[in-house]
Amino acid sequence: MDEYEGKQIVGIDLHRQRSVIVRQTDTGEQLAVVRIVNDPVALALQIEKAGPNPEVVLEATYGWYWAVDALEAAGASVHLAHPLGVKGFRYRRVKNDVRDAGDLADLLRMHRLPEAWIAPPATRELRELVRYRAKVVALRSGLKAQVHAVLAKAGVLIPVSDLFGVTGRAKLARVPLGDAYAQRVTSLLELIDVLDAHEARFTAGIAGELHHHRGYTAIQALPGVGPTLAAVFVAEIGDVHRFADPAHLCSWAGLTPKHRESDTVVHRGHITKQGSKLVRWAAVEAIQRHPDTSKISADRKRIEARRGRNIAKVAAARKLLTLVYYGLRDGHIRALSHGQTAA
Repeated sequence: MDEYEGKQIVGIDLHRQRSVIVRQTDTGEQLAVVRIVNDPVALALQIEKAGPNPEVVLEATYGWYWAVDALEAAGASVHLAHPLGVKGFRYRRVKNDVRDAGDLADLLRMHRLPEAWIAPPATRELRELVRYRAKVVALRSGLKAQVHAVLAKAGVLIPVSDLFGVTGRAKLARVPLGDAYAQRVTSLLELIDVLDAHEARFTAGIAGELHHHRGYTAIQALPGVGPTLAAVFVAEIGDVHRFADPAHLCSWAGLTPKHRESDTVVHRGHITKQGSKLVRWAAVEAIQRHPDTSKISADRKRIEARRGRNIAKVAAARKLLTLVYYGLRDGHIRALSHGQTAA
């Protein structure tokens, strides 16, 4: 450990293979600069040199989980810098890893660091399952689109609601195709079957993980929110108490308009789309399934008549996410408990 006995501020510029660690005093004086090969033991050894309970900051970049866990195990107070909040680094005339790590430490020392939430390990694991399931479904959708493309090349249109259901598969098997096209369709169907099995396994596993989660059960009372969308909300939002109110949650999810103000000029534009894509998708997907008798659907139609379809859809998604907030926070949704049609 250095002769300096005060609390140290540590900035880490984390990369895939190597990282740069800059240690500072609480007044900004640089104590040491070290470049290490990424390894939990090597990182812990360097943090030990910063004394007891150092304040450590790193950016929420590729593969940050292991670094945060190693730092917390070493007794550090860890802060995660939001990438959008520190993107100004890239516009400097001189940009290098040491400057990046030092600037992170400076922002933390001056209490100007734009922080991201550090999800606990259990939430990270749940997110891993939910996000992977979403990727499997996306891959499967792409394969199904390829089957339709092959049929289109052959000028074949099979009149069924679900081409990949029992009836659709039976009709597809009887379609005469050229050898190359038939081989491709057979391969695509085999891959779809594999992904079906994986999707079912992950869906069951996620439902089992959340079986006793009060918020997960509560938000499924909302029309359009089933087990899959409920799991997305629970995993991506995490601890809902970190949001002061539903408006903060909607802003975090990127469902609020951009606001640009200078002197007397104010511009409010499209939604920011900054935040979880899965949460935005789940909110919009849920309101698409709302019955016409619900209040959200009525509000959506009223807004659509004045402002257009897209704005109405986003406004309805915000209303739904507001109810999701209360469901996750309280374990029930009072508007539904009282028999109202707010959903």
